[in-house]
Amino acid sequence: MTRLPVGKLPPEPLADLMALLPGGSRVVLGPSVGEDAAVIDMPDRYLVAKIDPITFATDEIGWYAVHINANDIATTGATPLWFMATLLLPEARATTALARSIFEQIAAACRSLSVAVVGGHTEITYGIDRPIVVGSMLGEVAKDRLIRTGGAQPGDVIMLTKGAPLEATAILAREKREALLPFFSAEEIDRCAGLLHDPGISVVRDAQVATAAGGVTSMHDPTEGGVLTGLWELSEASGCRLEVDLSPDHPRWLPEGKAICEALGLDPAGAIASGALLLTVQADHAEQSRRAFERAGIAVHVLGRVAGQGADVVDVRRGALARPARDEIARLFE
Repeated sequence: MTRLPVGKLPPEPLADLMALLPGGSRVVLGPSVGEDAAVIDMPDRYLVAKIDPITFATDEIGWYAVHINANDIATTGATPLWFMATLLLPEARATTALARSIFEQIAAACRSLSVAVVGGHTEITYGIDRPIVVGSMLGEVAKDRLIRTGGAQPGDVIMLTKGAPLEATAILAREKREALLPFFSAEEIDRCAGLLHDPGISVVRDAQVATAAGGVTSMHDPTEGGVLTGLWELSEASGCRLEVDLSPDHPRWLPEGKAICEALGLDPAGAIASGALLLTVQADHAEQSRRAFERAGIAVHVLGRVAGQGADVVDVRRGALARPARDEIARLFE
């Protein structure tokens, strides 16, 4: 029996396991590789549901939990509205002060998105050495405004907002500070840690700008596995071949993120990248989308195009790109 590495379950066994699960007549979108939220039919709209744990980060874990879950609601075109969380505290470190700090982080993040906290569970748990938060977000979308990761079509332009790997840069600066001090000053590491809040790991506003501009066929939040895994998930969900340019000298890579990854021997293309929205747009709407992001003060980069049918990701300079087996930063947490 093969031992699985730290990180997401690989897509092949995951697909086999999901085939065991029952569906329902009102399930518009259920468990599927590449799709990060469920969609349930309601009388006059769709209810969109998402659940995700925070396992790499410990610093400001409550802030991460809210925004990571809200991102996957927003990428369906829906508005995040209601949040629940299960908070597991390690028995050796559990204090009321620790619990309060995480509750305060959740409260601040939810207020920033006008999201209501509607329930959850908190306990002290044996067998873990750090806090873990499992968040669940609910939202709503009009039935004619739903967007799926699998909606990309041949001819679409592939775009990425802000830059990558934004989340990995913030996590590494916060969780691996001592390992980075030989390479960077304390002030540089502090600036990288600050990316969690500015420009932040939320893509809710990015998604709202994109949908208002029109022509969006798919959106995706590149979490574990970074931009490269996000592209593979988009390709697999849509059944389309993607042609991209992931050259390391392109401005889509945040300079500080690229530097931190290089110092730790990591590939920035495969490092967790929330904060950057991956989307496909109809070619005749691409310029309109670019201008909309520019007016909103959000940087946007063209990665390539949806080239045709058949799940595959190809770099126009380097050829076929393998799907990462796991997130780059997972190696540092084993």
